[in-house]
Amino acid sequence: MEKKVYHFVGIKGTGMSALALILKDQGYEVQGSDIDKYTFTQRGLEQAGIKILPFDENNIHEGLTIVKGNAFNDDQVEIKKAHDIHLPIITYPELVGKLVSQYTSIGIAGSHGKTSTTGLLAHTLSGIAKTSYLIGDGTGKGIKDAKFFVFEADEYRRHFLAYSPDYLIITNIDFDHPDYFFGGINDVVDAFESEARKTKKGIFIWGEDKHAKSIKADAPIYTYGLNESDYIRATNIKRTTKGSSFDVSINGEDIGNFQVPLFGEHNVLNSLAVIGVGHMEKLDHALINRELQTFSGVKRRFSEKKVADQVIIDDYAHHPQEIKATIDAARQKYPDKKIVAVFQPHTYTRTLALMDDFAKSLDLADEVYLTNIFGSIREAHGDITSKDLGDKIHKGGSVLTLDDLSPLLDYHNTVMIFMGAGDVQKYETAYEQLLSTLNPNQQ
Repeated sequence: MEKKVYHFVGIKGTGMSALALILKDQGYEVQGSDIDKYTFTQRGLEQAGIKILPFDENNIHEGLTIVKGNAFNDDQVEIKKAHDIHLPIITYPELVGKLVSQYTSIGIAGSHGKTSTTGLLAHTLSGIAKTSYLIGDGTGKGIKDAKFFVFEADEYRRHFLAYSPDYLIITNIDFDHPDYFFGGINDVVDAFESEARKTKKGIFIWGEDKHAKSIKADAPIYTYGLNESDYIRATNIKRTTKGSSFDVSINGEDIGNFQVPLFGEHNVLNSLAVIGVGHMEKLDHALINRELQTFSGVKRRFSEKKVADQVIIDDYAHHPQEIKATIDAARQKYPDKKIVAVFQPHTYTRTLALMDDFAKSLDLADEVYLTNIFGSIREAHGDITSKDLGDKIHKGGSVLTLDDLSPLLDYHNTVMIFMGAGDVQKYETAYEQLLSTLNPNQQ
């Protein structure tokens, strides 16, 4: 194998950490740099023996191949140094594109549900055939002689146009990333259609998504959903506190009953996409069903724990449709408990652009609390506050501070959902510590 040392600039990013793990599995020497602050992706890198350095131009020297994270421009200190000494620099999407071209590749795109669907597909295929995968929760595995490569394909800044997958799943198309898609929903649809046109064997789309259904491509398009018109269809859906079961037909032919230990209608739909891919690759339906039943989820997607008398759920939901799906899942699993949402808005432009939709989705909970808006590297401040959003919420909307979480201590035997793509976990951790202090004998 060609001797290379890959240095990842921004290695703690969810996609970057997964890609670093894949290259490490394939025998390459891997290191990277990032902020000092602990992130949930860090543990996997440490366990793999991958060195994580603080950002510093002195990290950059001859002999490195630089992998540039999507969040960084050429003026970042390490990228600038790499240019100055003429090191090879490859972007994250470019490197993923090169990797996946060696396998039967399945890209998972969509405004919401990418990570959950990627995780479900990777798990299912891995139990049937050798499969490499790159999941947006920081998880990655590289197998040189794999048959399949399952990977998350992100539409932001049209990064996914670096990929030409064999199959493409589009879970949905919705307006998001208003800091980039200035042309609104039409701009978003154009990005997805551009990627669909690069797909070789088949495209799977949710049949009820009007934007996804509008796209055109050379590869065959298969719809999945709950309607008679869908090519891959679920019927007789039974949702219980243990998960969901449903019958599946493909092109009008019944192929059996399937079960998943997952909650919410969106996970039935995600499962249909997975079943569709397996069917097109002529995998045994019974094996697909067997593997679906053992999926335990991905990081930061409906991750649960019990502290004192409370059920605490951690979820990455940061868009109104994702919030709706997470609350729906909680209602299915805990039909008799009060649902309390603690939401951290993520970026000022998204909060402003989707304000009314955020309020409507959050009002599906029984009580709602907010934290201050979490900005981003590109957007540190804005002309909107969490209080502006809170004023539109009927089920509460008070803004919490890390120093005073006492309002949350008034709830008992409830489901407390902490949602957001920023650092909402620090509020969750502080709340858990308070509960542990007040209820030392209930752990």
